[in-house]
Amino acid sequence: MGDSTELSTDVLIVGAGPSGLMLAVCLARLGVDAVIVDGKSGPTRESRALAVQARSMELYDQLGLIDRVLAESNPARSAVPGFRDRPFGSVALRGLGAGVTPYPEITVLEQSRNEAILVDALAELGRAVRWEHRLASLEEASGRADAAGRRHPVTATLDSPDGPVTVRARYCIGADGAHSIVRGLRDIPFEGITNEHTFYVVDAHGVTGLVDGAVNIRFNTDDFLLAFPMGPGGHTRLLGIVRDHDLAADGTLPESLVRERAERGFGVRYRDSSWFATYRLHHRLAARFRDGAFFLAGDAAHIHSPVGAQGMNTGLQEAHNLACAFADVLVGGMPDARLDRYEVERRPVAARLVSTTDRAFATITSDSRFAQFVRGRIVPLLGPIAVRLVPRLIGGERVLGYLSQTRIHYRMTRASDSGGRGRRGRGGRRDAVVGRRLPWAGGNYGVLRSMTWQVHGYGVLPAEVERIAGELGIEAHAFGRDPNRRLRPDRVYLVRRDGFVAAEASAHAVPGGPRAFREQLAG
Repeated sequence: MGDSTELSTDVLIVGAGPSGLMLAVCLARLGVDAVIVDGKSGPTRESRALAVQARSMELYDQLGLIDRVLAESNPARSAVPGFRDRPFGSVALRGLGAGVTPYPEITVLEQSRNEAILVDALAELGRAVRWEHRLASLEEASGRADAAGRRHPVTATLDSPDGPVTVRARYCIGADGAHSIVRGLRDIPFEGITNEHTFYVVDAHGVTGLVDGAVNIRFNTDDFLLAFPMGPGGHTRLLGIVRDHDLAADGTLPESLVRERAERGFGVRYRDSSWFATYRLHHRLAARFRDGAFFLAGDAAHIHSPVGAQGMNTGLQEAHNLACAFADVLVGGMPDARLDRYEVERRPVAARLVSTTDRAFATITSDSRFAQFVRGRIVPLLGPIAVRLVPRLIGGERVLGYLSQTRIHYRMTRASDSGGRGRRGRGGRRDAVVGRRLPWAGGNYGVLRSMTWQVHGYGVLPAEVERIAGELGIEAHAFGRDPNRRLRPDRVYLVRRDGFVAAEASAHAVPGGPRAFREQLAG
């Protein structure tokens, strides 16, 4: 064993899963000093998460990684619900997402490949994960100042193959999974429930009985099956649940039983598998996402059922949000209070996700007579009609928006400024633009790759946009009119590093810039 090593950094990231790696890559891009550690020996090889939703694809685009993601992924361009061995019909995801996002499909790219892409990107930025560095202890103190006068209140002790490592940091993020050591050492409650059913995952090859190239969603009276296309040759990820009373006599769930249930219940067969795993499902949410100098992200902050394929995506977006907030404080000079917005913005999203997936899973798996009647009689009767009518009645953009996480809304004003209701538009309705990710106008996302604060105008004279941005000392971008008419030609928009619209104002320059813009830039 070697002598103790001591490191100093602005941000310590504990956990090199998708959330921690996304955070590390974003911080490197934004010029924030960070150290990322993980007790594992390397990236994940087998993973439960596999679907990358549209909003996460937009983040990969912003980071310049989209070509790699597209090259290694397999798009699912449609969703096909059905009953037993009978599909109801196909819902084209690209049609639902027209004009909403450049990436309307569900992109199938398992967690391990997401991690590998991010590890490579981090290396290209001159940084690397410190593997086999396990967190042993955490302390928070007033912190001693470094040569530049900065204080590092976090002291972390790590166990490594070469001996103990001490890391002193200004901030620490626990992105270390459902059994988070950071969360545990900070005594942050992680309340929720454990589902009574056993969940299974099979990476199956030579699959038959499903619609190729689509996400298949099958129901029967007592069971359900999700199937994601993973590549050519019938390579498919199968996911489902088995109730305790249907397990084998010894209380286990062998793959042979899963094979039998898939064939008998849904007419689905497969030749062989490269991975089979079972586990219990949990629905839990951390009481706090920020605890002084400590933050939680990803599975360390929330866990839930995989219904809707939202978990990994939520963690990626949390990491992106938090990294941009750190850049505002550590690079842009905003006050530490800017970091409070992370919990204000992201915890409600996670709470809604846990609640929604909990309710959906409870409905799908309920043993009540009414639920069995609905699954066995109503679903096969109305399913084919619903596939055709629901997207039209609800609206394709709304359907895709919830699934793709492109409809997420943040409150951009202080609660005291709006009676606690957040930013509202005309007629008391929530603003259609402010507090949401910048609407896609067909060619306006490329400029977001600089990850800076910007002023945007759509149909506004370029000179006016430049004058307004010049008053604020930030980037100006003038585009033609928005073909989707979400962005008005008489307004300018303040866009944050993370691509969310922080404020809007009249498209006429005023000394010092619009007040709403100045307030946001002050943190």
